[in-house]
Amino acid sequence: MSQMEQFGEELADFLRRVAELKSARSVPAGDLSTVLDAALFELDHVADQLWPTFERLAVNGQWDDASSDRDEQRLLRSLFQRMPLPVALVDRETVVRRMNFAATGLTGVRAGYATGRPLTGFLMHADRVAFRTQTAAVARGEGDRSLNVHLQRSPGTPVRATLTALRPGAEPRTAVLVVLQPAKDHEQQRPSVAWPAPDLGEATRHAAQLDLMDAMTSALLAAPAGDGAAVLEAAAGVLHGRFADWVIADEGAARLRRTTVLGPPDAPAADVLAQDPAACPLVVEAARGGAASLQVRPEDPDAFGRDASGAHVLVRAEVTSLLCVPLTARTHGPVEGVLTLFRSGARLAFSMAEARAVDVMSRHVALAMRRGVRPRPS
Repeated sequence: MSQMEQFGEELADFLRRVAELKSARSVPAGDLSTVLDAALFELDHVADQLWPTFERLAVNGQWDDASSDRDEQRLLRSLFQRMPLPVALVDRETVVRRMNFAATGLTGVRAGYATGRPLTGFLMHADRVAFRTQTAAVARGEGDRSLNVHLQRSPGTPVRATLTALRPGAEPRTAVLVVLQPAKDHEQQRPSVAWPAPDLGEATRHAAQLDLMDAMTSALLAAPAGDGAAVLEAAAGVLHGRFADWVIADEGAARLRRTTVLGPPDAPAADVLAQDPAACPLVVEAARGGAASLQVRPEDPDAFGRDASGAHVLVRAEVTSLLCVPLTARTHGPVEGVLTLFRSGARLAFSMAEARAVDVMSRHVALAMRRGVRPRPS
C-alpha cells in the first residue's frame, strides 16, 4: 500500500473518531472529562502525525501523483465504456460491477439495472450453473475460460463468453472480466440479434392496452353468470397470445383449483394443468396475501413449482418475465382466484404499465366471477 493510501486511511479513521466525539456531547456531565481527554488526544495526533505526513507528501509531489492517478482512472473508465466489444466486470458470484455500452445493447439491460445483479440472471436457465462454475474457477486463479451461453433475449443465438481474471487497482479480491461475442458458427448472423422493433411510442402502447381492456370487458359480459370457471376461461382466452405466451388460471383461495392453462403450440400445457396449484409458491402467496408479483428474468426456478413430469415450470416454459395477480374485487377483499401470465423467448418483458393494466382487469374478472352469486350471510 502506498504512503498516499495509508494517509487516506488514517485520515478517514480520524474523521470517524471525530464524529463519535461529536455524538458524545450528550453524555452526563460527570463523564465529560473522559470525552475531553479523548478530544485532546486526537488533537495531539493531528499535530504530531497527520500534519507532518501531509507536509512530507506535499513536498515529495505525491498529491500531484494522486491527481494524475485519478485522471488515468477516469480515462480507463471512459475506454471501458466505449469499447466496441460487449464487456462486463463481475465478481466470483457473477454479480455485475460494471457493464459497458456495447454489453447493455447486446443484453437489452441498462447498466444501472444490471449493476448489483448476477449476470446469470440474463442467461437461459440451462447455462447458469456452468457459467457460475467457470467464473468461480477463473476468480480462484485457475486460468482463463471460455464457453457458449444463450441470452434470454435471443435464446436461438449462442454467445461466446470469454472469462479472464482481473485485479482492479489495489482491491484485495480478484474480479472477472467477461467478453461476449457471437459464437463462431453464428458470426455471419451477427445482425440477427433480436433487437426490439421500433414502435410508434407511448400512444401506440396505450391504444393496444385500451383494445385489450375492451376485449376483456366484452368477454366478461358475455360469460355465463355464476360460473367462475367459465369466467376465468374467457379471461384467459383474451390474454393468451396477444398479451402473454402462457395464461394459467386457478380458482379459489384456501382451496385452489386449476381450471385453465393456455400455452404456445406444442407446449406441455397438459402437464402444467395437472400441477397442484398449492405447490406453486407464487400462486399460494398471491392467494393468501392478495399481492401481485411482477418478475423479470426470475432467478428462482422453484418459484412456480414443478409440473406433472417433475420439471421446473419456469425452466421448461423458458419464462423471461411473469405476472401473478390475485383476483379480488376490492382491496383486502376475498380472493376469488389467481391469474398467472408468462412471457418467454425474445418477447419484451412485462412493463409496469402493463402490470397496472392487468391489475385493473383482475378486479373486473373478480367482479364477473361474483356476478350472479348469492351474497354470503353476515
